[in-house]
Amino acid sequence: MSKMFHKCSSSQKINLSKFNTDNVTNMSYMFSRCSSLKELNLSKFNTNNITNMSFIFFKCSSLKELNLSYFITGQVNDMSYIFACCSSLKELNISSFNTQNVKDMKYIMKYMFYNCSSLRELDISNFNTNNVTDMSCMFYNCSSLGKLNVSKFITSKVVKMNGMFAECSLLKELDVSHFDTSKVNNMNNMFGRCSCLKELDISLFIYAMNNSDMFSRCSDELIKKVRVQN
Repeated sequence: MSKMFHKCSSSQKINLSKFNTDNVTNMSYMFSRCSSLKELNLSKFNTNNITNMSFIFFKCSSLKELNLSYFITGQVNDMSYIFACCSSLKELNISSFNTQNVKDMKYIMKYMFYNCSSLRELDISNFNTNNVTDMSCMFYNCSSLGKLNVSKFITSKVVKMNGMFAECSLLKELDVSHFDTSKVNNMNNMFGRCSCLKELDISLFIYAMNNSDMFSRCSDELIKKVRVQN
């Protein structure tokens, strides 16, 4: 089903109630650039065999809510850009997203929530990131998020964190004290314009070769505390 409705930019509603997806393995770009799509009911979808969901909702910029609580993602190995540029999305239920059984998760979280600027809450408590290598721009410009719990993130294999939390301008708390950055080679603009952050414990961080503008346009209060910690 890859690119099935790709660039159906005038469609406001698609009836998928008769779809049988039992044997489908690839849904990449399925609804990408459906910029007028206002509602989407995928409750009948069986995603047990899906391995690729990359770009599936990319630039669905008119969607305000999306319930994927029934999605089974145990076989998925690519979720990159999955919700990127869903700029009107206010409610997103991905509580069932469980990546525990995924063997190869390379790039799975790259640009995953990029520019989801209307998203107010995000439950990623079921995410298993043991094998993730790229988290670049994962939450870039999630500018309506007031909090984000990444306490369960394992980052020992991550090599890229550039722009990961950049432009999260309402984020007041963020616990990355447990992050293992020993393999990270790019932290450029990682916390850029997180202007509401007042504290950030990165005392255990091993700094990447490329970490310029890591705290660009952050508050002076945060920058001073970070300097003291390190």
